Amino acid sequence: MSLTTLVSTEQLQQHLADWRIFDCRHDLAEPDLGEAQYREAHIPGAVFAHLDRDLSAPRDGRNGRHPLPYPGAFIAWLGQRGLRPEDQVVCYDAGNGTVAARLWWMMRWVGHDAVAVLDGGLAKWLAEGRPMSAELPSFPHTQYPVMMRPDRAVGVGFVAHQRKSMLLLDARSPKRYRGEEEPIDRVAGHIPGAKNRYCADNVGAEGTFKSPAALKRELGEILGDRTPAEVVNYCGSGVAACHNLLAMEVAGLTGAKLYAGSWSDWITDPKRPIAREAARDGAG
Repeated sequence: MSLTTLVSTEQLQQHLADWRIFDCRHDLAEPDLGEAQYREAHIPGAVFAHLDRDLSAPRDGRNGRHPLPYPGAFIAWLGQRGLRPEDQVVCYDAGNGTVAARLWWMMRWVGHDAVAVLDGGLAKWLAEGRPMSAELPSFPHTQYPVMMRPDRAVGVGFVAHQRKSMLLLDARSPKRYRGEEEPIDRVAGHIPGAKNRYCADNVGAEGTFKSPAALKRELGEILGDRTPAEVVNYCGSGVAACHNLLAMEVAGLTGAKLYAGSWSDWITDPKRPIAREAARDGAG
């Protein structure tokens, strides 16, 4: 049976020989660091997926910091990595899983459902003393089939016209959501009407995802009477939002959408409204 949300470190070690693994390490401040670390050592059999080069389209100043690539380009990239429709895929990174979740979401976007994120990521793998390798694997190229699911993503036009009838869920930190600080984008605040679900709240103190029951309870309190199909997830650039989409899937709340352009796309037009909230003492 395919695994479609999370896999444990134990499960992955048992399947190093037959599962496909993608290393998604990325540092926004040092974009080439993740690939350099990958070349030094990675989980055996893993190939590298670069957020800027492989999981995003070029920026044009109006499409956000990490716009979705053209589907054909992404599918061609999967074929160049030798992916087959029957492969079980596991994605990991060095953080709480946000970049791994971006690849997880993108693969489902093009029809590959047998993809999961390593729960606890590389940190848990290393803490448990599991194997690493410096060998750079290669796989025969394939012609990966096109099985697009375009309804899983929405653009800025949809958000602008439908935001009052949808529930927008912002995955950024509370301070960035409220507009108290903005360390990355040139404008602070959030899309009016959006609610905040900081993606870091999806994991516990040990770095693994909270239980399905806990996630369903916490997310349900935010959704209220909204169905998952009425939810559009966004963040700064369409990466952390995928972590919330993964958490919703773990909780059994399926059908939510991604606004990949996110805040960095929304603010490219000064005519679009923004909202800010007053600072809360001790909050953050």
